Amino acid sequence: MKFLFVGDIFGRSGREALAKYLPDLKEKLTPDMVIVNGDNAAHGRGITRKICEEFFELGVDCITGGDHVWDQSEILNYIGNEPRLLRPANYSDATPGAGVFSYQHDGDHETVIIHLQGQIFMRETESPFQKVDTILEDHKLGPKKTIFVDLHCEATSEKMMMGQYLDGRVSGVVGTHTHVPTADAHILDKGTGYQTDMGMCGDYNSVIGARTEDAMYRFLTRMPRPLIPAEGEATLCGTYIETDDQTGLTRKISPIRVGPRLAQAL
Repeated sequence: MKFLFVGDIFGRSGREALAKYLPDLKEKLTPDMVIVNGDNAAHGRGITRKICEEFFELGVDCITGGDHVWDQSEILNYIGNEPRLLRPANYSDATPGAGVFSYQHDGDHETVIIHLQGQIFMRETESPFQKVDTILEDHKLGPKKTIFVDLHCEATSEKMMMGQYLDGRVSGVVGTHTHVPTADAHILDKGTGYQTDMGMCGDYNSVIGARTEDAMYRFLTRMPRPLIPAEGEATLCGTYIETDDQTGLTRKISPIRVGPRLAQAL
């Protein structure tokens, strides 16, 4: 099976990059499923129903969120009725929506997407480690079954720990949230594919997607100012994973970067 993961969509330029580059990537890679993180898709904070529907029309099969998932209030009435849009599974059960999505492929193959949020330097949540254990009681890796985790997390150590913790129990663990792609895509000892952070879809001539002048003002003065998304041409970043149909484990993982300011691309 083939899977394409796309990192955090940041603002309009990130959405435009997805629309521009995803069709060619789908034609070249022929993924069986496309998963996108949309936590910053709406002007850098959260996502809207309209944006979700635009992503689905592009061929996205699942959208994960993160710590900004509620920033657009309209999503509260949408997420509970759209199983393809996830909030972190280790949020309170009292919050709307779900953190797990089961996708049925042709030929009875099932892929489970688990969305979690880290705890270090993040808002308080249930332990993602304990939560994923509970979820995996109902989902076992094997023939015609793949399982992936999107860990939305600030600390690289916590992401790496999750990869090691789940090695051999899930197909892959990919990180989102920090918007900078890491150069550590690899297969762990027991066969789980791993990358600490996929990076973002956004203008990299910025500060993690926001206009440099706004971020600079905040850093130099310690005064508040809204972080407006940079609107230059964006780069699409993500991860491509191929799995073994008999074990569900990863046999190939490759980072993806497509767009301007690159010395090389996939």
